[in-house]
Amino acid sequence: MFNEVIDKYSWGEVKDSIYRKTAADVERALAKGQRDLEDLKALISPAAGSYLEEMAQQSHRLTQQRFGKVIQLYLPLYLSNECQNICTYCGFSLDNKIRRRTLGAGELLREAEAVKAMGYEHVLLVSGEANQTVGVDYFVKALSAVRPQFAHVSMEVQPLEEDDYSLLIRHGLNAVLVYQETYNREDYRLHHPKGKKSNFDYRLATPDRLGRAGIQKIGLGVLIGLEDWRTDSWFTALHLRYLEKRYWKTKYSLSFPRLRPFSGEGRRNVPDEGNTRQDSSSGDWRGTGLQPKVVMSDRELIQLICAYRLLDEEVELSLSTRESPVFRDHAIRLGITSMSAGSRTNPGGYVVDPESLEQFEIHDDRSPAMIVEMIRRQGYEAVWKDWDKGLQ
Repeated sequence: MFNEVIDKYSWGEVKDSIYRKTAADVERALAKGQRDLEDLKALISPAAGSYLEEMAQQSHRLTQQRFGKVIQLYLPLYLSNECQNICTYCGFSLDNKIRRRTLGAGELLREAEAVKAMGYEHVLLVSGEANQTVGVDYFVKALSAVRPQFAHVSMEVQPLEEDDYSLLIRHGLNAVLVYQETYNREDYRLHHPKGKKSNFDYRLATPDRLGRAGIQKIGLGVLIGLEDWRTDSWFTALHLRYLEKRYWKTKYSLSFPRLRPFSGEGRRNVPDEGNTRQDSSSGDWRGTGLQPKVVMSDRELIQLICAYRLLDEEVELSLSTRESPVFRDHAIRLGITSMSAGSRTNPGGYVVDPESLEQFEIHDDRSPAMIVEMIRRQGYEAVWKDWDKGLQ
């Protein structure tokens, strides 16, 4: 279990080690053919900021060697905004005063048809964490409804038991995204004061349960802004390496969600508890919601994307509509293999109830057709479904 692995590491010691890395450490990492987690510390360190061009070139070359010049497209379909957790950063948080709704069977079909009409063959089903309303029985019915329409179905819902995942896999589930949010136990507790999600260890063990159940793909990530992004990203890589070794038949993806504003009248901030909030070169935070503890600049996000690619040539790297159009246009050549387009982050957002409140505000609101054209202009091909299992 990864819970036993992470307990061998000190957050503070890992952080100090990253920030002590020098230019010589970065050059040594860049010169290697196969890189390890110690090399990753150098590649995500402040010292690597001066080597971004070389990192980008290597990342571009490695990505094309493994994935070719293609970008896989997916779309989230939100099932429900009901949630029993209090999370300081989320528009669906229990204490956020918004109108709640869960899609009925007919509404789900209408939303699925709208997604299909855009051209998508890969859909990501998303919901808040409310076991009584959107539990395993609901997910089984949802999968049964949408699976015949799509070649690949992923889910981003509450952590479940191993037997539950096995059941959903039998009903056509291909992949599950489960973000730890932060690997810092103390900050995790601060941002998840109530609900089942407050159990750090149970959430941390979710990928293990998925691996034992035989899921085709697992998606990992942290919510960038809750803690020091360099340290959180290193622990994400530690988790990835553990899973790749233990559940080697499963494929893996990494995402890079940065904090975004949300609507409603919920919690706006949490006590600093001795932490100093910092701004990076990306500018001031604007919008309603939790203020980031550390703002990650666009340049730093590029650094992280390239560092992950240099560490792992096989992992899929995904970028959502949280990011700006300009950033997403440039990121295609730097290691990204999949992205969403035309996303709505509210249940019924495509046709049933477009005005319902979103989980967070998207930044790139271009249509799928516009994204496809942008991808083609850069000499890449847009793929509407996930990678064929037979090609993996």
